[in-house]
Amino acid sequence: MDAKPPRRTRERILELSLKLFNEIGEPNVTTTTIAEEMEISPGNLYYHFRNKDDIINSIFGQFEQEIEKRLRLPDDHRVTIDEMWSYLQYMVEFTWRYRFLYRDLNDLLARNRMLEMHFKQIISHKVRFASQFCEQLVEDGEMVATPDELRVIATNIGVIGTYWLSYQFVMNPRKYNDPDSIRADLHQVSVQIVSVMAPYLRGRSRQLFDDLVSGKLPKREFYDYLPPRDATPAAAPVTASAAPSAMPGTELARERSTVKP
Repeated sequence: MDAKPPRRTRERILELSLKLFNEIGEPNVTTTTIAEEMEISPGNLYYHFRNKDDIINSIFGQFEQEIEKRLRLPDDHRVTIDEMWSYLQYMVEFTWRYRFLYRDLNDLLARNRMLEMHFKQIISHKVRFASQFCEQLVEDGEMVATPDELRVIATNIGVIGTYWLSYQFVMNPRKYNDPDSIRADLHQVSVQIVSVMAPYLRGRSRQLFDDLVSGKLPKREFYDYLPPRDATPAAAPVTASAAPSAMPGTELARERSTVKP
């Protein structure tokens, strides 16, 4: 087997910077810190990035591209409450990989105009995603809420989704960098977000919520909802809770090809 080509210096700088920002906090990391950890000269680092904000913007660009691909409802089936429950846990683990953006959010937005504008768009996208899911449930008779109530629900979901990692940092500051230690706490985001919707749920969706909270319905990993690698898409829309949660052309669709049967 051919050896993998060595990573470019720019990619290594971004990878290490993300690690340092996450572990000790972006305000505590300087370009000198990064250069020393990289064992390169500051001049070499400045050849690739003008300053620390340039590094932050590049990392944020990666994050923005990835999250935009994930904030989409599938077009091949109707998402169920239990699928959304697992999807939220999958999403909080994804955002944890960029946790410094959430933990240091206020400081970053106060001094970085680009992040200020683009993060606002991401939050708006989160709210729109939540609104679309709730509207789908209303159309299916699985949720009863007025347009005004839907706007409040979607906004509250956006707030929880944005500040959940910050809350976990406050509650688990010494474990925050160990996902295995706080995974159960991270996954509580599903309870918090779906509970906002619970009073308005009806029928099967309400029963699924009750069964998930009580533990009667076993909680599944998000990847359990993806089809086997060699599965052939059905001609008719999928409605079962084991349906895939991805659309062609999205990051989630690409993840179908990597999940093991």
